[in-house]
Parts: sequence; C-alpha cells; structure tokens
Amino acid sequence: MEKAIISITLLLIIIIVSAMVILSLNFIKAENEFSETYSYTTAICNSTNFCQDNIVKCNKNQVISISPITGAAVQFSHDWQDLRDEETRNGFCG
Repeated sequence: MEKAIISITLLLIIIIVSAMVILSLNFIKAENEFSETYSYTTAICNSTNFCQDNIVKCNKNQVISISPITGAAVQFSHDWQDLRDEETRNGFCG
C-alpha cells in the first residue's frame, strides 16, 4: 500500500512538472510571436503638401497594412517642406 502511494505521488509530480514545462514553452512561443508584430502612426504627404496620418502595422520588417486615420489630415502651404529624413518619410517597418 505504501509503495502505491509513493508511486501515485511521483506520477502526480511528473505530470505537474510536465504540464508546467509545456505551458511555459507555449508562453515563450506566444511572447516571441507577439513581439514581432507592432504598429505606429506616421504622416504620409503627397506632392501638394497634403498630409494624412496613418496607422502602419508591421510584422518584423514587413508591412501588414497602412490605414488612414479619419480626420487626421492637414493641407500645408505650397512652400512647406517636410523636415523628416527620407527613411522616416518612406521607410515603413524598417
């Protein structure tokens, strides 16, 4: 009887430890997948100095989507210059 209790206790410990390892591995995998996807906002301007704010969604260095933000736009004067560097203006998810 005593051996059966020890065997059951050891079996339960093995099952609990195995479950904890499996759950922690799944958490690490989910955390890595989550950290590779991100989003940010940026203004995209055209040749007439009309600028529209957009939400840029990225997965690693690839664009998933670019969506305009309704009402977040401005028309600058014809002599306005965008002072952002080329990479900031046109380098999405890089």
